[in-house]
Amino acid sequence: MLNDPRSHGLWERTAPPAPPTAPLSGDHTADVAIVGAGFTGLSAALHLAERGARVTVLETAEIGFGGSGRNVGLVNAGLWVMPDTVAAQLGPEHGEQLLTLLGEGPGAVFEIVERHRIACEATRAGTLHCAVGPKGFAELEQRAEQWQKRGAPVELLGAAEAAGKVGTSAYSGALLDRRAGTIQPLSYARGLAAAAIASGARIATRSAVTGATEAGGRWRVATAAGSVTADWVIVATEAYGSARPGAPWPGVRAEIVHLPYFNMATRPLDPAVAATILPERQGVWDTEEILSSFRFDQAGRLVFGSVGALRGTGLAVHQAWAKRALRRLFPAIGPIEFESVWYGQIGMTADSLPRFHRLGRNVVAFSGYNGRGIAPGTVFGRTLADLVSGRVTEADLPLPVTDPLPQSFRPLREAYYEAGAQIAHFAGERF
Repeated sequence: MLNDPRSHGLWERTAPPAPPTAPLSGDHTADVAIVGAGFTGLSAALHLAERGARVTVLETAEIGFGGSGRNVGLVNAGLWVMPDTVAAQLGPEHGEQLLTLLGEGPGAVFEIVERHRIACEATRAGTLHCAVGPKGFAELEQRAEQWQKRGAPVELLGAAEAAGKVGTSAYSGALLDRRAGTIQPLSYARGLAAAAIASGARIATRSAVTGATEAGGRWRVATAAGSVTADWVIVATEAYGSARPGAPWPGVRAEIVHLPYFNMATRPLDPAVAATILPERQGVWDTEEILSSFRFDQAGRLVFGSVGALRGTGLAVHQAWAKRALRRLFPAIGPIEFESVWYGQIGMTADSLPRFHRLGRNVVAFSGYNGRGIAPGTVFGRTLADLVSGRVTEADLPLPVTDPLPQSFRPLREAYYEAGAQIAHFAGERF
């Protein structure tokens, strides 16, 4: 995308075409202006348009350009944070409400896919959170107990059961979450956009927002060649917003630390070999601090990912590490060649919890997905549509209203994460 083969990789090669869009030109009016055409903005646009609202989405680049079009495609329930910790940090009311909403998030994704017939390789076989060593298994025991007491359909598997599900004996166990699954994420984003347009929304791409001013009780959101005047503004930029001086709402980006994450897709595996790896086609990630993830696409390519940026020396280091790791996990895989390699940025908050912000009168945002963008983005977008259309009030939301708080030493920490992943992968799997 934008002539960068490492931005969206396999997903851009295999996704259906995006619906036709063009840059914003001239002055327009709407009920709601939405900034950002990722999962959150597109979900909000779809739900609002279905209710008859006039909606205009403004996107700096293209549909799904940010994390929505680059991620591994795991449709997970909940957050990285343990359920009991979520309740403790947010309080029992907000915490349990958030856990319920996000626990039901995968169901909301798959319902939209089915209702709008979105071709996105949707597979609802669950996900496997795989334990590395005794410490990893103890973590999964806690996670299983905390979800099960809330009625979630999760199952703790021992080493032998996990080996049967994954196709390797490398893990000491796994947590099977039957709520979850996988999709082709860029296809899903483009499908959401097509459904929103079909419902009456306008989407303007290559339309970076240059300013926002309030006058006469409405907001004028400006781009280089046009503007939208609206009653409400939804800011759905998350990790791909701007913190530069003069940018609208720079606090959304300033409260987020970028964590780079890459994916690499093999050529389609030999069917006999592919049948021994993830035979039920769950998506996987592990308990390592510098975690790994993998899943199949519809054509039998194994998509393998981890923390790191594919630029400079990182490209060679991470590719070499990924080949070593895959050979260790699946010795029968044979020679490994990657058809596509790509990466993006995960937006991490200080406590790994998402945020709800009121950025001005009738200007609202959810942000800070911490690597869980698909289901949270979808249900948070729907929630923002509920708020804007008056179906709920701020008091009904699953998060308290907070002000964006910039993280200290953010550029240094981002550089540290990128360099640290490269150092770890340079040494990893060698011994």
